[in-house]
Amino acid sequence: MSEIWNNPEYLKNIVADILKEAIQQGASSSEVSIGSNKGFSVTSRMREVELVEHNQDKIVDITVYFGQRTGSSSLSDLRMEAIRSAVQAACNIARFGDKDEYAGLAEKELLAFDYSDPQLSFPWDISVEQAIEMTLQCENIALSRDRRITNSQGASLSTTAGWHVYGNSHGFMGSYGATRHDISCSLIAQENAEMQQDYDYTLSCDPQLLNSVESVAHAAADKTLRRLGARRLTTRKVPVIFIAEEARGLLGHFVSAISGGNLYRKSSFLLDQLGKPIFPAHIRIDERPHLPKLLGSAPFDENGVATRPNVFIEKGILRSYCLGVYSARKLGMQTTGNAGGVHNLFISTGKKDLQGLLKTMDTGLLVTDLMGHGINLVTGDYSRGAVGFWVEGGVIQYPIEEITIAGNLRDMYANLVEVGADVDTRGNIQTGSVLIEEMMVAGD
Repeated sequence: MSEIWNNPEYLKNIVADILKEAIQQGASSSEVSIGSNKGFSVTSRMREVELVEHNQDKIVDITVYFGQRTGSSSLSDLRMEAIRSAVQAACNIARFGDKDEYAGLAEKELLAFDYSDPQLSFPWDISVEQAIEMTLQCENIALSRDRRITNSQGASLSTTAGWHVYGNSHGFMGSYGATRHDISCSLIAQENAEMQQDYDYTLSCDPQLLNSVESVAHAAADKTLRRLGARRLTTRKVPVIFIAEEARGLLGHFVSAISGGNLYRKSSFLLDQLGKPIFPAHIRIDERPHLPKLLGSAPFDENGVATRPNVFIEKGILRSYCLGVYSARKLGMQTTGNAGGVHNLFISTGKKDLQGLLKTMDTGLLVTDLMGHGINLVTGDYSRGAVGFWVEGGVIQYPIEEITIAGNLRDMYANLVEVGADVDTRGNIQTGSVLIEEMMVAGD
């Protein structure tokens, strides 16, 4: 049974069987999504193997419609009696549920009947023994780097391969495979009574694009050692640079604010802002869902709608929301193929690397890590714990800890000075470091 979860034709047959069963049980329409993943991970800590874990995750989501009434259920047992029971449960919910005029499948003409392979599947031919050797090597290099690195939170390697299959009663059936591989290392450095922790990682769907274990080990060691000698700041207003890895979160909040669910619930500070300036005129933010070897790529969204390039910000102006079928109907608009989120979001970058941005900032705060979740999406108020470095004359002076940075996302976006060319390619949102004109830093 384990191998059939990696067989897309078998999974498509399961989807077809469920769709047929839903119609037999009285549903007017239905849709089914199957996600399956199989892989393993290994972790070492202090030069000893700590964990070897094999994983096989599988989930089947069923949604049925009785006119404008909806019912859903999930299962991972593919025996026919389990399928019938799950479909029956969904049908019972739909029969007795309230009508929703916006419920239903995507219009047939929007579905991705003609799509290309997103080129996301690159299985890693690596054994558990080889993975263990690599994690031990990574951790050993890091621990040997400097006597001040006294402990390790672990080095790890994981590899996963899987399939996503979606079908509905409009006759659409789509599938694509994807892999995900990563190596990480987390360290603790100590000097006198002070202890600091940091990490580094590499991530890709193609193992050939991963950084070497040596690179990860040295980067983790360097980042951890740089945090020793951290100080606090007095409260002040200063320019702030978010390194690329943390700048991704700023754009994630933007995506949340233009997402249909938050908009129709009126829980977004960007409600009714289409056609209005949100960012400076030099900023463009767009989505590119069909780029090969990028983890965010997908040929269709969770509604089966064909994904497409979307421009959300053009010359600083909000040009489009981020919508799935249901939220688009609620808002009286058209879906943008974003049920489930964005697929490879890019922001326009300048020509300066991080060092160039530091020189532009001259004096201010470089944020390298954020803590807490102090974001109010209704008002845009933003407050996070932060660590980083104090910068003067465009040069890092010393590490900073135990501070809070605060502002409002609307002001932060409007006062975005520049985006660096140091793009972090490891996630679905790709951005360089971001310089914000001014934020409040709360300290002593």
